[in-house]
Amino acid sequence: MKGKPWSLEKEKELRHLVKDSFPLSVIAAKLGATPDAVLKKCNRLGLEVVGGKGLRTTTSIPLPKELPSVEETLMKLAGALDAACKPGLDKVEVQRLQVVATLSRTYKEILADYLDYRGVEAKLMDLANKVEQLAKKA
Repeated sequence: MKGKPWSLEKEKELRHLVKDSFPLSVIAAKLGATPDAVLKKCNRLGLEVVGGKGLRTTTSIPLPKELPSVEETLMKLAGALDAACKPGLDKVEVQRLQVVATLSRTYKEILADYLDYRGVEAKLMDLANKVEQLAKKA
């Protein structure tokens, strides 16, 4: 269900408040809108707004120029594992490390599918057989 349409003036004010890094709660109050409505509008406009505790709520994600390798991803996963083993971590840090570990595992699995290791392996075996046949002829 859609809410009321945003006026151009309200949209311009939203852009100004986001540019000046006002927190989401302040923006919502100033515009007379709910935080959810502000986030949805920011998402549509590609804006990034600061959350209630000064945390950035990203509504657009910058894309890397190149995909990290499986090795780089596994190194991040190993780093998260090492950090998680340290005593005295607070709840937020543990949750952050869990997210890093989950994203790293998921990325590794998706990247493996993308690269189609089985297809690459079959091609390598085929090439190895051809090299072996050529070596026998020589």
